[in-house]
Amino acid sequence: MIPLRYNLRDLLVRKTTSIAAGLGIALVVFVLASSLMLSNGIRQTLGRSGSPDTAIVLRQGANAELESALEDNQMSLVLAAKEVARGPNGQPLGVGELVLVVALDMIGTEGGVSNVTVRGVPEQVTAFRPATRIVKGRAARPGTDEVIIGKRIAGGRFRGVDLHKSFEVRKNRTVKVVGVFEDEGTSYESEVWGDLHTLRAAFGRQGYLSSVRVRLTSAAQFDAFKLGIEQNRQLGLKVMRETDFYIEQSKNMALFIQVIGMLIAVFFSMGAMIGATITMHASVAHRHREVGTLRALGFSRSSVLFAFLIESTTLALCGGAVGAVASLAMGLVRFSMVNMVSWSEVSFSFEPSPEIVLGSMLFAALMGVVGGFLPALRAARLQPIVAMRE
Repeated sequence: MIPLRYNLRDLLVRKTTSIAAGLGIALVVFVLASSLMLSNGIRQTLGRSGSPDTAIVLRQGANAELESALEDNQMSLVLAAKEVARGPNGQPLGVGELVLVVALDMIGTEGGVSNVTVRGVPEQVTAFRPATRIVKGRAARPGTDEVIIGKRIAGGRFRGVDLHKSFEVRKNRTVKVVGVFEDEGTSYESEVWGDLHTLRAAFGRQGYLSSVRVRLTSAAQFDAFKLGIEQNRQLGLKVMRETDFYIEQSKNMALFIQVIGMLIAVFFSMGAMIGATITMHASVAHRHREVGTLRALGFSRSSVLFAFLIESTTLALCGGAVGAVASLAMGLVRFSMVNMVSWSEVSFSFEPSPEIVLGSMLFAALMGVVGGFLPALRAARLQPIVAMRE
């Protein structure tokens, strides 16, 4: 077998062409890894919003809270189920919420608007979601036009949506931001929360809710709770485990980003592989005598083929490592897009993982093998005497 240092020496001697080919592969890996990280970030952000021991109740046929409508008396029947956990005071652990979408003006884009989710919540919402905490300002007072906003939409992205400022949720109906909250990076951090009854009155939705969430006595009680609610045809409701609900919410967006990223990476990879092929062909053309000498010394054709494949794969892995490391910096970037289910803007971050980095490096290695195969085959087919004469 030809020593590896022989291949490394040639890459260093031809460093200009090696760097050019490596950077092309680095770009492909960067695009691929970034798209996979964003797709993973979408799943993680929405996935963190759910809890396995929490069930969400929607109107039968609705796939999102925005499409759903329940009456107050239906919520009472849901909370009366024996599988629903009770608090220290004996009250059932559940909340009914109203979900709306409002179009708000974006800062920095002339005439730009985007949809933002406004959630009407009851007074006990923070007790039901203990991970939610105010990081700036204070909590909104029940029965007032005060709201709190998630930290991912705070900071001047939308006009008036910032601490101590006001904006219209509906024409001539202004609310004031009194606090900013966080919720362990969930999708709730891209929402506006206001008093349930105030928002009901503002939008003419008195007596109606979008969803009911209940904490079960244990995650194992979900099937029994689901059966009891859905068998009552008079209610016309459907039950989903909260984790499954958010998986469904994220599926289309994550798939869309992943497919687009893969398509871009495939097109870019074609150019990168062509660059690697040209680099390796040039390397073979300038090393006929070396190859002839190796063959004369007794190295087989398969050894020469393998040596040149190792060289192209090493070049690709070096470029892939650069691209993978550069993609990790995207973890500091936040990205906003419209959820195709709720039709409101949600902010995500790029979430790296060992599987994504490893998969991107394997893709780089594949580009090195494919791009270097024909030049390696050409080198292996050289006749020793003819090669040494050139």
